[in-house]
Amino acid sequence: MEIGVVGKPNVGKSTLFNALTLLDVPMAPFPFTTTSPHRGVGAVRVPCPHHEKGTSCAPGNAKCVDGVRWVPVNLVDVPGLVPGAHEGKGLGHQFLDDLRAADGFLQVVDASGGTTAEGVLADPGTQDPSEEVRWLEEELISWVTGILSKDFERNARSVELEGAKVEEFLQGRVTGLSIPPAAVLAALRSTSLDRAHPSAWTRAERTELAKHLLRAAKPRLVAANKADRATVDAVEALRGAVAPVPVAPTCAEAELTLRRAARAGLVRYRPGDAAFEVAEPSRLNAAQLRALDEVRGILARWGTTGVQAALERMVFERLGQMVVFPVEDEQRWTDSRGRVLPDAFLLPLHTPARAVAYRVHSDLGENFIRAIDGRTHRALGADHPLEPGAVVRIVSRK
Repeated sequence: MEIGVVGKPNVGKSTLFNALTLLDVPMAPFPFTTTSPHRGVGAVRVPCPHHEKGTSCAPGNAKCVDGVRWVPVNLVDVPGLVPGAHEGKGLGHQFLDDLRAADGFLQVVDASGGTTAEGVLADPGTQDPSEEVRWLEEELISWVTGILSKDFERNARSVELEGAKVEEFLQGRVTGLSIPPAAVLAALRSTSLDRAHPSAWTRAERTELAKHLLRAAKPRLVAANKADRATVDAVEALRGAVAPVPVAPTCAEAELTLRRAARAGLVRYRPGDAAFEVAEPSRLNAAQLRALDEVRGILARWGTTGVQAALERMVFERLGQMVVFPVEDEQRWTDSRGRVLPDAFLLPLHTPARAVAYRVHSDLGENFIRAIDGRTHRALGADHPLEPGAVVRIVSRK
């Protein structure tokens, strides 16, 4: 799974990406600081079930801190978008190509209304951040419509003559966009298109289909960044203007400050916490102490920086993911080396047991016999959907 961190230039997109991944992606107060995609790994939090066994775990792919598992999530920070990207303006074609594999978009906007459409700094409150959300959707829709429409009528007539299924025809056209068959069907059901005569679909109808394809396959969440420079009323107005796309207020600069300070041992802070402690005040100079005081004010106002919460809402709410813990011994919850709960995998909600087996290893999926619930010790069939936090053993033919 991959989440695209997107938005126009100079809204704090790379700062938020840096905070989530602790990579040093270039940041500066002018457009197009990011000119090629940067990839990194963030993490989302879930309770670790090791306490149910009264023992500690031995994490492999997802670290455990104070009973909380940090499960990795792939992120990509792409060049800033400007209106007209689908026509090649700014870094448009490159930007859109970098988003093909993304499963969803975390869109960063300037909640303070202090950045123009081209990413130039302006006086706070002079720009409308809801416009950023609107024209990103328009750019994405235009991009997908263009892909759908290439030689559409001629190919659609062939579908009609051959009696082929229109959903299979459409699936072939959007394969490169990582849009799954279920999303194609969901998009078709959301329209009133005549499935028997796709060659008669107008450009406007194909545009409507593109809109529903994006909503079904690539959900968005808006990170209302620079919230420390915005009013609560401004964030609420943004939330109302862009509904049903959800909005999460964020202060990426504050989060990056805290994560870097924690990594240096200057503060005690866990991402998503509502407070932090200075570890050794004597190691901090006056400027650093003032910066931390400003961050305290932001936390007092907003509760948290919102950055970790935004990622987790994106993963669990918008993308409908859950975490499953595969083991090889359903009694002790260990792998073949005796490690307790070594792995934690992100999977779509209610993923069936056989699909979990394939996620662990293709051989397990191909030779699947049954799964065993680590809590109830019940046998589970191939199509049995797993629940969030499941501990499961896969039994397969050797």
